Amino acid sequence: MVPGVKDCPVSGNRLPLIVISHGRRGSFLSHSDTAAALADAGFVVATVNHPGDTARDSSRTDEFSVLVERPADMKRLTNFMLGAWKQAAVLDPQQVGLFGFSRGAYTGLVVIGGNPDFGALAALCEGTTTPKCRDIREGRLPTAPAVHDPRVRAAILADPPLFEGLFSRERLANVTIPLLLWRSALGGDGVAPEAIDLLVPLLPVRPDYRTVPNSAHFSFITPCPPKLAEMAPILCTDPPGFDRTAFHNEFNAAAVAFFRAHLE
Repeated sequence: MVPGVKDCPVSGNRLPLIVISHGRRGSFLSHSDTAAALADAGFVVATVNHPGDTARDSSRTDEFSVLVERPADMKRLTNFMLGAWKQAAVLDPQQVGLFGFSRGAYTGLVVIGGNPDFGALAALCEGTTTPKCRDIREGRLPTAPAVHDPRVRAAILADPPLFEGLFSRERLANVTIPLLLWRSALGGDGVAPEAIDLLVPLLPVRPDYRTVPNSAHFSFITPCPPKLAEMAPILCTDPPGFDRTAFHNEFNAAAVAFFRAHLE
């Protein structure tokens, strides 16, 4: 259960928009506390389930199609919010931000100008038979240009899953907007903290780069209610001594401050 008010009136005008991209096999609820904090601070926040890569539908989670389509999902979401959404008139189309976690952070990096080299994933394919690895071995790498959205003026990315060669200095040359980059101390679920460290010098504009002491990868997900903690302990269990609720109070305040500084 998520507290909220269905169809509550929107107060204000020329409001900034924040779009959120969840992680691999996540959902639009994965960062509900951050979304609520931003909404309470005067931002309009929108998020979606990425088809084929959610908690309820992971049918394409290991396919290249998901990596290609995720940035397009975010651009389509922004198109909807600024166009067909019934209250689009309250939004300022010049003030769009993005938050992405894990594979959603990869998604955001592409949206704001990154051009991934999917061939770099071949190094991970020895002895594996995932759809991506089969495509690599059979020479079926995606060839369509990456989908970018220049309307995004600032971004927060947390724990992106990066591999050597996926992005280079040349492939990140267009990532020039204000960026707040977070990483966990311990990583997990395929995310190596040292790989995020190596991303920073590749970016043409140095980001605001922060490490969360004693945290693990899923510490960025909204604090779990008891029933979810029982059902999905891997998502809800933090390192000993780590207080996820206290961290999220700090994280959400930092998100509000960052977007206020760069969008309002």
